[in-house]
Amino acid sequence: MVTLHLAVALDGAGWHPAAWRAPDARPAELFSARYWTDLVTRAEEGLLDFVTLEDALGQQSAVLHRPDDRTDQVRGSFDAVLLAARLAPVTERIGLVPTANVTHTEPFHVAVSIATLDHAARGRAGWRPQIASRAADALHFGRRTTPQLTDEDVTGGESIAARLRPLFDEAVDVVEVARRLWDSWEDDAEIRDAATGRFIDRDRLHHIDFEGPHFSVRGPSITPRSPQGQPVVASLAHASVPYEFAARASDVVFVTPRDTEHARGIHGELDAAVEVTGRDLADRPLRRFADVLVVLDDSAAAARARKERLDDLAGAPLASDAHIFAGTPADLADLLLDWRTTGFDGFRLRPAALPHDLDAITGALVPELRRRGAFRTAYTADTLRGHLGLARPASRYATR
Repeated sequence: MVTLHLAVALDGAGWHPAAWRAPDARPAELFSARYWTDLVTRAEEGLLDFVTLEDALGQQSAVLHRPDDRTDQVRGSFDAVLLAARLAPVTERIGLVPTANVTHTEPFHVAVSIATLDHAARGRAGWRPQIASRAADALHFGRRTTPQLTDEDVTGGESIAARLRPLFDEAVDVVEVARRLWDSWEDDAEIRDAATGRFIDRDRLHHIDFEGPHFSVRGPSITPRSPQGQPVVASLAHASVPYEFAARASDVVFVTPRDTEHARGIHGELDAAVEVTGRDLADRPLRRFADVLVVLDDSAAAARARKERLDDLAGAPLASDAHIFAGTPADLADLLLDWRTTGFDGFRLRPAALPHDLDAITGALVPELRRRGAFRTAYTADTLRGHLGLARPASRYATR
């Protein structure tokens, strides 16, 4: 049996708004390096492919398109790229995929940051480009405005995606600039020959000369080519416009099916996006991950009861763009293996509460999948590309 790829999405105290109030939560440590180190090392002990780290340019909000004034939910976060850099030296094999904004951040700076992370992690870096869809976020920078979405906009995936198409088009260019900058140093550009006094071969550094409607970038990067050549680019997609973004720009796409029938429909939309963009999947594979928000316990009844307690604390039932699963790790294994038949390469699990649900993933779900021959028993690669079965690309500017 082909083994699954498995990742976890880490966010604050967990994906349930009341997770910070759970009995085993660690709210006093959310803004400590120790807390995040503990979580990621637990994920690595479970041999997961990677972790993703959430980020945004504004404080968290209970609604997608505008800030709120709530004080009963976690507010505040670390910069995800800097956090990943802190986690790199205390981990060895697990991939680190921070979110970084592309709407209000210069492409050159993002590209250098992610390349630096790949060096720090010795080839385990990824990047989830994220647009800034809230108009309030633009006020932190004062250089541009973005559309103010309405309540009606956010009720339909296609509607909001269409409103945000210009930001997605810009994001495609940001990723293209980053990829060119990552290639702008050939692998052997560094000579480091003290005897001759030659540190670099200037002929193997290249201007990228990108010209687009949003910006122009000359290059080269200030950072030598990183261990993976190009760090892994991942994106989250819910509708046709972000599916097209994934087809154009990503190595990995996270999607949010409700069931197997919906999953097949999503695969069809992704296939259509790949065809429209002309991507050659034989040359540039696109790994497909389904997101599932998980509440796990020893029995299905206990899992449901734990979710209900959290819902009571939050004052409302848990809502999510992703499918919400409350049950046992064995039942979750059934679901993942069933959904895999539709064509998924792997799954990104969102723990409802940390550390409880992460421990259930690594301590119970992973062994269950191993018993079924569906998950690795050891890491077999040293890089994130290696975990995902993605080849290391050659620099497009290489002369030999």
